[in-house]
Amino acid sequence: MTHTLDRVRRGIAEGPEASWHTSSQHPVPAMRCSASSRTYVTSSDRPAVVRRPSLSSREIEVLLEWLRSDSKSAVATRLYVTESTVSTHLMRIRRKYDDVGRPASTKAALVARAVQDGLISLDEL
Repeated sequence: MTHTLDRVRRGIAEGPEASWHTSSQHPVPAMRCSASSRTYVTSSDRPAVVRRPSLSSREIEVLLEWLRSDSKSAVATRLYVTESTVSTHLMRIRRKYDDVGRPASTKAALVARAVQDGLISLDEL
């Protein structure tokens, strides 16, 4: 879990510069980002609106519990559901993130999405 949190913290610290294309109109900042293995982004390159999926209250509850846990079985025990139910909720959550163009195929990606969407802070993990 520590390795996952370190990757999430790095991703959040890098911000959107980690995933957008290089701007040739701003060569000095672009070169600095390139030297640090990041891609430079101008304000016109960024999307105007970040789309958030519409998660149900139960999906949010399962997601947050899973982010704080080491296993799906621990979540299932705490929420009085089966492990299969936890997996189903997580599958639906991932699908909803895919549908809005913000894929989250790993636990680290789901942590990042939850932090970005204000569902949880790093201090709560």
